[in-house]
Amino acid sequence: MTVADADVDRIVREEYGRVVATLVRRFGDVDLAEEATGEALLVAVQNWRRDGLPPNPGGWLVTTAGNRAIDRIRRESVRDARQKEALVLTPESTDPLGAVDDDRLRLIFMCCHPALAVEARVALTLRLVAGLSMAEIASAFVTPETTMAQRLTRAKRKIKAARIPFGVPFAHDLPARVSSVAAVIYLVFNQGYFATTGDVPLREELCDEAIRLARLLRRLLPDEPEVTGLLALLLLTDARRPARFDDGTLVPLAEQDRSRWSRPLIAEGHELVRECLRRQRPGYYQILAAINAVHTDGEATDWRQVLALYDQLMIVAPSPVVALNRAVALAEVEHPAAALAEVDALDLVPYHAWHATRADLLRRLDRPVEAAGAYEAAIALADNPAEREFLRGRMGTLD
Repeated sequence: MTVADADVDRIVREEYGRVVATLVRRFGDVDLAEEATGEALLVAVQNWRRDGLPPNPGGWLVTTAGNRAIDRIRRESVRDARQKEALVLTPESTDPLGAVDDDRLRLIFMCCHPALAVEARVALTLRLVAGLSMAEIASAFVTPETTMAQRLTRAKRKIKAARIPFGVPFAHDLPARVSSVAAVIYLVFNQGYFATTGDVPLREELCDEAIRLARLLRRLLPDEPEVTGLLALLLLTDARRPARFDDGTLVPLAEQDRSRWSRPLIAEGHELVRECLRRQRPGYYQILAAINAVHTDGEATDWRQVLALYDQLMIVAPSPVVALNRAVALAEVEHPAAALAEVDALDLVPYHAWHATRADLLRRLDRPVEAAGAYEAAIALADNPAEREFLRGRMGTLD
């Protein structure tokens, strides 16, 4: 792939959500916005690879997609002539859009309306805001692609039928949506930080977009500790980004070069964690942020603090995945055998991290044959190319 091809692909990934959100605001139709954006992106890939990038690629995409949408409206005989003319001539919606002047955050709030099923909220946001493909979303939900496509179609129909507004809701409606909004921002970040499809292990544009949205959400809800915790979590996690990969292979936390971590992000994240602690209203994202604060404090991780925080997280938001991460800390504080007993009791067989954790514990317990089997299972299930290389390397060290 040439440099020009890489630039085109990067811009397409980065601009997708912004273009869709702009068109939803202008035309009030999710399907129309998505279809017109897709057409504009196809034209962009063809033209830009032949003629080079325009001076303002994002603006070019918005204009081209808007023109495509107008063409579609004019072609649809089922629309009332007056409505068609109004949509064509009115570039901006006159509806109240809320307190935050950001189309993508407004789009997330629309996608996270309580009228939609929880899974549909997340999947729709990943599609429209993050620009993930249907295959990527289906993989994230461990669901057939056709099933996921049907869910998204139903969700978009629900938005149209229920006339769910595009915008940040009023103050009394915020609590019903903020947890879903935070969840999808976190998922967007994770999809970037640990890409599950494609040949790249990390998608920086998704990490950056998730952090930008988390900052906007905190501006909207400065007194909501879970929103503060979410931003802290993303910053402290992203601070380790420069040291996470080496020549296409994942580098585990214990082996990362801490001098490469971003000290400004760590300082900001720690201050936000301290703010959460002062509020004394612990929640899921706040505790995860506190765990990451321990990991980024000093030259080594205090695993006893991490284990204590996971104990608290198991009370606030228990789940098999939280229990798996707690077992990793338990192995450091007590013994790998104690951790393995807890891992084996978890019903996480389809989850690659469960096999990878078992493999590492079995390796440390000098049980190489069992460890090799666990590594093979983890490699088969892992979607991230850098993690597969890491697991193969660990497997190669077994006697």
